[in-house]
Amino acid sequence: MYKCKYPHLFSPIKLGDTLFRNRIFASPTGVFYADTNHRPINETMSFYERKARGGAASVCVGDAIVDGRHSMHGGYSLALDTPGIMPTMNRLSRMIDRHGAVATIEMFHTGSAATVIDGVEIYGPQDELVSGPFGGPPVKVTGLTRDKMDEIIAKHVSAARQVKEYGFGMIMLHGAHGFLIHQFMSPTLNHRTDEYGGTFENRMRFPLEIVRAVREAVGPGFPIEMRISGSEVYEGGYGIEYGCQIAEALDGIVDLIHVSAGSHEDARVFTVTHPSMFLEDGVNVKYAAEVKKHVKISKVATVGALSNPALLEEIIASGKADVVEMGRGILCDPDLPNKAREGRDDEIVHCMRCLTCFSSLIRRGQIVCALNTEIENASERKFAPPDTSPKKVLVAGGGIAGMEAAITCADRGHEVILCEKSSRLGGVLLCEDKVPFKKHLGEYLDQQAKKIANRRIKVLLNTEATPELAAELAPDVIIAALGSTPLIPDIKGITGANVIGAVDVYKSPEKVGKKAVILGGGLVGAELAIYLGSLGHDVTIVEMMQSYNIGYNFLHGMAIGIEIDALGINTAFGTKVVEIDEKGVVGEGPDGKKLFEADTVINALGMVPMRDAAEPLRFCAPAFHQVGDCLSVKNVYEATSAAHQIAMDI
Repeated sequence: MYKCKYPHLFSPIKLGDTLFRNRIFASPTGVFYADTNHRPINETMSFYERKARGGAASVCVGDAIVDGRHSMHGGYSLALDTPGIMPTMNRLSRMIDRHGAVATIEMFHTGSAATVIDGVEIYGPQDELVSGPFGGPPVKVTGLTRDKMDEIIAKHVSAARQVKEYGFGMIMLHGAHGFLIHQFMSPTLNHRTDEYGGTFENRMRFPLEIVRAVREAVGPGFPIEMRISGSEVYEGGYGIEYGCQIAEALDGIVDLIHVSAGSHEDARVFTVTHPSMFLEDGVNVKYAAEVKKHVKISKVATVGALSNPALLEEIIASGKADVVEMGRGILCDPDLPNKAREGRDDEIVHCMRCLTCFSSLIRRGQIVCALNTEIENASERKFAPPDTSPKKVLVAGGGIAGMEAAITCADRGHEVILCEKSSRLGGVLLCEDKVPFKKHLGEYLDQQAKKIANRRIKVLLNTEATPELAAELAPDVIIAALGSTPLIPDIKGITGANVIGAVDVYKSPEKVGKKAVILGGGLVGAELAIYLGSLGHDVTIVEMMQSYNIGYNFLHGMAIGIEIDALGINTAFGTKVVEIDEKGVVGEGPDGKKLFEADTVINALGMVPMRDAAEPLRFCAPAFHQVGDCLSVKNVYEATSAAHQIAMDI
C-alpha cells in the first residue's frame, strides 16, 4: 500500500462550500499579458493552466483590477470592468479548473499606488503627494469622499458577481502590500481624522464595508480569501500585533486569511515581501503562525520563500498555518505539488530567489525564470512533439548551458553525447556550492546532473571536445557550450602573490586574509563581498561605475544593497584601479588617488567568452551552434533559455 510522505500537506481543506484537493495554493502572480483592452490573451491562460496541471489546489490569477480607469497597476493588468471581457475570462477559469484546481482571482484597487494616467485622478485615504514606485517622481493623490468610496464598493461588488459568473471558484481580496485596502487599515498610511481614520475601528471601517459587500454579492458558501500584511516590517510601520488585530476583525467574514508581509510599493521591504536569496526559507511563516493564534473561525495561509515539502508539511502539521501558498516556488517548478505527492522530492527544482522573474516583468513586461525554461512560453510547449528525425548531437561543455541543451535534445529524441573537460558536470557555478544563499542553485545543478544520468545521454568526463573527437563521433550537430575564463585586465600588479580570482575564492575562502578588496561591483563581486562579509572579513568593493553593475535584475540589486549595508561592507564607486602592490589597491576616484589596504586583492572584474576554443569545432558537423558564455557572458536565465531554445530548434 502506498504511504504518502506528507499526509497533512495533501489532506483536503474545505473553504465555504468548496473542497480543495490539498493545502498547496499557487499564490497570485500577475502577468502583463493582456490585450489593449486589458483582457487576458492566450499566453496568460497557458501560464496559469500550467500551474493547475502541476497539482496546486488553487491557482490564483493575479492583478485583476476592479477599476480600470482610476486603479491600473502598470499598463497591461486585467481590468474586470472592461466591456467584452466575459468570453476570455470564462476560458481562463475553465483552463484552470479542468485540471482539478480551483480557479481563484485576486481582486483589488491600487489606491494611491495606481499607475499615473494623464488627466485621471488617483485616490487614496487623504490628499497627499506620494513617491512613485521605487523612488519615482511624486504622485498627487486625492482623498476619497464618501461618494467615491461608494463607487469603489460598487466596483468590487460588480467584479465579484462577474467573476463568480465567469466560473472562478474563489475570490482573493488584496488587503496588503500598500494597495487601497491596506492604505486604509494602516496607521502608517492612513492619516484621516474623520470616521475613517484615527482609531483602529475607524481605519477598518471602509475595508470592512468592501469585504461585507463582496460577501453579500457572492453569498455565504462562496469562499473568500483575503491577503493582509501581517507586519509592514519597515521602520515606523505596524508590527505583527497590529496585524493580528486586523485578522481578528476579519475572522469569520472571510474564509481564508492569507498572511504576507511588507509592501510591493516600498523599496525598503520589497525583498522581504518577496524574500531574496539572502533570507532563510519560510522567513515570513512566523507572521501567519502568530495570526493563527488569534483567529477562531477563518483558516490561515502563509506565503514567502517556500518550496521544501518537508517544511510545508511541518507548517501544516504543527498548526502554524492551514494552507501554504507559493508564487515563485510554483513558477520555478509548476509540478512541485505532484512531485511531492508522489514522493519525487529529489526532482523538485527549488526557486533560488534570484528575482529574475520580477525584474524581467517590471522592466520587460515578460515573466521568465532562470531555472524553468517552460514558463515564459507555456502555450508553445503544450504542443511541442518529439522530433521525428532524430540526430546525433555532440554537446561540448557540461556547464549550466551545456546540461540544459543535452537534456532538451535527449527529450526531443536525439542521440546525445556530452563532453566535459573536467571530472564533474556543472561548470564554473560549482565554485559556489559552499555559499549558503546559493544552496538552491547547487541543488539545481545536482538535479540537472541526475537528469542526464537518467536519460540516454553518453557522458564523457575528463574529455575535451576536439576536431579529432568530432571526426571520430561524426555528429550531425555540435553545440558548443564551453563557458568563459576570468578577465585579467592590464593593471600593474594584477598577477601579484596577494591577488586571487573570484572563482578561486569561492572554492577556497580560507585563502583570503582578514582585510579584502574586491575589484568589481558586478554580480560576482557584490555577491562574493556578501559571502566574505558573512564569514567575518573586512571587505571593500572598488567599482568604476557609480553603483553596482547588476544588469537588468535591479530587484536582486536592491537585495544585494540591503545585505551589503547590513554587513557594513565598504564601497568605493566611481573609482578606477590604478595599481596593486603588497599594501593593497591604489584607486583613483572623485577625491583623487587613495590606497585601499588589503591582505588579499580579489579580481572580480568579469569573464571573457571562450570563443577561440569553440572556433575549431565550427565546421566539424553539418550544423553548429554556440550557446552560453562561450558566445557572450550570460546570467543563469539567459544561458538556460538560449540553450533550451537552440535544442528545441534542432
